[in-house]
Amino acid sequence: MSEEIKLVYTGSRAEGMWIKEILEEEKIGAIFRDTLSSSIQAGWADGSPEDAVRIFVEVDNYEKAKNIIEAYFENRKSTDEIDEKNKG
Repeated sequence: MSEEIKLVYTGSRAEGMWIKEILEEEKIGAIFRDTLSSSIQAGWADGSPEDAVRIFVEVDNYEKAKNIIEAYFENRKSTDEIDEKNKG
């Protein structure tokens, strides 16, 4: 197991929670760092809700994790497009 980690995601807390869960289902350990919540608890606000969360994985799992995250966003985009068509 590598001790080096690499950033694979920066974004909202809600999205980050889904991504972390997906990675863990694929047996990829993920470090979930919520910088906005941490800074608010400390008495100041650092960042915004759109970039509040950062997810890190071991370097050895980086490529696999990036592919999983890309597939997740592609699937979400397709689902959003279908929803838009059904509204109209």
